[in-house]
Formats: sequence, C-alpha cells, structure tokens
Amino acid sequence: MSTVTVSPGAEATTTLTVRNDGDIVEAYTLEVVGDCAAWSTVEPARVSLYPGTSEVVTVRLAPPRSHEVRAGETPLGVRVLPAERPESVAVPETTVVVEPFHELREQLDPRRRRGWRGARFQTSVQNRGNTPVGVVFTGTQDGEELRLAFSPDQRRLEPGESAEVGLRVRAQKLIWFGTPATWPFEVEVAEKTEGEAEDGQPHRPETLSGEFAQIPILPRWLLIVLAALLALLLAWFALVRPAVKSTADQAVADAAEKERRDGGQQGGASSGGSGDASGGQGQDGNQKPRPGQSSGGSGGSGSTSGGGNDQQMSETIDVQVGAGGTKKKPYQVPEGKVFGVTDLVVANFQGDEGVLTITFGNRKITTIALETFRNQDYHWVTPIEVPENETVTASVTCNKPGTPATGTQAAGCHQVVNVSGILRDLAP
Repeated sequence: MSTVTVSPGAEATTTLTVRNDGDIVEAYTLEVVGDCAAWSTVEPARVSLYPGTSEVVTVRLAPPRSHEVRAGETPLGVRVLPAERPESVAVPETTVVVEPFHELREQLDPRRRRGWRGARFQTSVQNRGNTPVGVVFTGTQDGEELRLAFSPDQRRLEPGESAEVGLRVRAQKLIWFGTPATWPFEVEVAEKTEGEAEDGQPHRPETLSGEFAQIPILPRWLLIVLAALLALLLAWFALVRPAVKSTADQAVADAAEKERRDGGQQGGASSGGSGDASGGQGQDGNQKPRPGQSSGGSGGSGSTSGGGNDQQMSETIDVQVGAGGTKKKPYQVPEGKVFGVTDLVVANFQGDEGVLTITFGNRKITTIALETFRNQDYHWVTPIEVPENETVTASVTCNKPGTPATGTQAAGCHQVVNVSGILRDLAP
C-alpha cells in the first residue's frame, strides 16, 4: 500500500494485493486496525484464493470533518487473517496524511446592553478545526464614541478547545439628560494558524455585531419634577409667604390690642371693687359660686369620671407554623374587662403563601390569602367590643413559606398581627 492523503469530510482509496503462496485453497479475512479503523473499510472484507493466485482489495478512507481527527500523519494497518493457517496472519502498513481544516464558532453574549457610561460583554470562541490556531480579537465602531478593550485580546486554541474573552465597552462622554443614544459596534475574531506567513497578519476574520445603549444620567421625568418643584418654590416666596407674614403680623397686633383693652377694663373694676365685693357675698359672708364653677371644688375629677378606667391597649400576636401546617394563637381579654378594638394591622414580611383568618370571639372578622399582601391594616370608627374571657385569635395555614430579605427561603410561615384599641372595666 502507498501513502494516502485525505481531506476530512471527503473520501480517498488505496489498494492492497492479497496473494496465496500456499498449496491449498485459502480464505482471507481483512480488517483495518489502528487509529484509522473507525473511519476506514476494506472491500471486499473476505476473499478466497487458489494456490498461486492473488486478488486486489480496496481500502476506503472517509475521515469525518471533526476536531477529533487531528491533522497530520496517521498509521494505517490492514490485518490479513488466513482461515486455514491463522498463524500466518500478516499486517501490511502504510501512512495516511489527514489534511488540516479550519473552523471557528464565535458568539457575543449578550448582543445588546444598557448603561450610563459602559457595559461588559462576553465573547466565546471554539476551535472546531483539526489543527491548533491562534485567535485574535479586535473591535471596531463607526466614529469615536466608544472604546472597546478585550481581556486578553488573543488566545491559542487546540482542536475542540473553547475560550471566553471579556469585552469592555466604554463611552467617551456621559449623557447628563435627554434621550438615550444607541452605539452599534463590531467584533472581529481572526484566525492565525501556526504555518502562517511571516507578516503575522490574521486571516479569515469573522464579524459579530453588538450594540451599547447609553442612557442619560438624569431622566426626562426627573427634569419635569425639578421644574415643578422650582415653580412651587418661586410661588411660595412670591405669593404665599408674604400673605402668611401679613396674617401673622395682623394676629400679633390684634392680640396686643385685646390685651391693652382687657388691662383697661380690669383697672376700672379695681377702682369700683367695693360694690362688687359686697355683691359677691351672701348674707352669711361666704363667697357664692360663679357660673360654670363647681360649688364643691371638684371640677377636675368630673372631667375624667366617664373614662377614668379606660386605657389604650395594643397586643401583638406572633404565629409561626411549618409548611403544610395550621396553627392558631389567641389573645384573651382579662376578666372584668371589655376590649374595644379600633385598629388591626397584619404583616406578611416573608411573602408566605397560605391563608390567615382573624376572629373576635365567635365572630370571623376576615380571611386573607397570604400571597395577596405584605402589610394590611383595618380601622373602625366604632370599636368592635370583645367581652371578658373572649379571645382575639389569628389562625394561619401555611402552604408555602416565602423568602425574606436574607435571600434564603424560610423553613416555615411567620405572620404578625397587631390589635389595638381601648381596654376598659365592665360597668358595675
């Protein structure tokens, strides 16, 4: 057999002559051995020869276009095994030269990004050829608005090897306000093989398209808000503040005038005070009570008699239950007291899923799906009265624990109910 040259993805053939030098009819089985066996065949694979005769068989070579079949010289052997005399097996050999081929697969991820000044991209490349190559990365952009930098800007890849190279895109100037700007750019991935010319220039570049969307530092809506605030501030100093100052000055003047008049009246009363003093006493010489004044001197206690035993009350009910479970937790009104509930606040700070039911005694107040809220509050103008020994109960059914601010899913549900109102004594 002679040396054979074959291109990956193509087919080449060589021939082998099998001769029977024995004195009996012999059958020969032919099989390719070595590194070429996976993609080589012999036709026919079995021949029968009379003594002194020979036959030519064909060896077909069809290497796949894959990085697994390396370029270069590969030994080829064909084992010839006689059926009658297997000890006479022979393995003629030759060399197969696999030609090199070059193929790169490139990708830019992501294709588009937004930022105030710059953004980072990732360029990935895989050598799908059958020979080592050097890869050079360059970036271009129409204009001078962007600077593109690769880290590193070149790599050497073996057949089948992949690499990722970072790309940093940075705008030359900031956009303080206005509309966003879009800057397209291109990434060239050039291949430089080991057998290249001495000038070292890469050949067969592949181009990938990308885009950087530069957003302004101050959005348009913020400018509108600042303009509105400035207008309100100017209106305050121009219109409202002078009016407020004028009203305050007038109030001070009125108060001073009233104080002056009251002082004059009190001076007149002092000069004629003997008649008033005599008219302010009874025949027994004791002072009479004035209108609006308590004759017994107990006006202070009378103002708090109706609510002297009332007190503001706030109770927190904390319920914790595992996933799939149900738990109730009550607050019992003390004996001899009545709890007038005016405010109710519930908190689902973990974002749990399930059901929360709140009851006052035997009266169901509300049933809430936990996944529909994080914080909820209820208020009543007329208090809801809970008698003595009755309970304010929070019942939680936990379907799925949520994820608190720590970022790790909780082991169970955790609800907090705060009930507030007025706790007063029972009427005798």
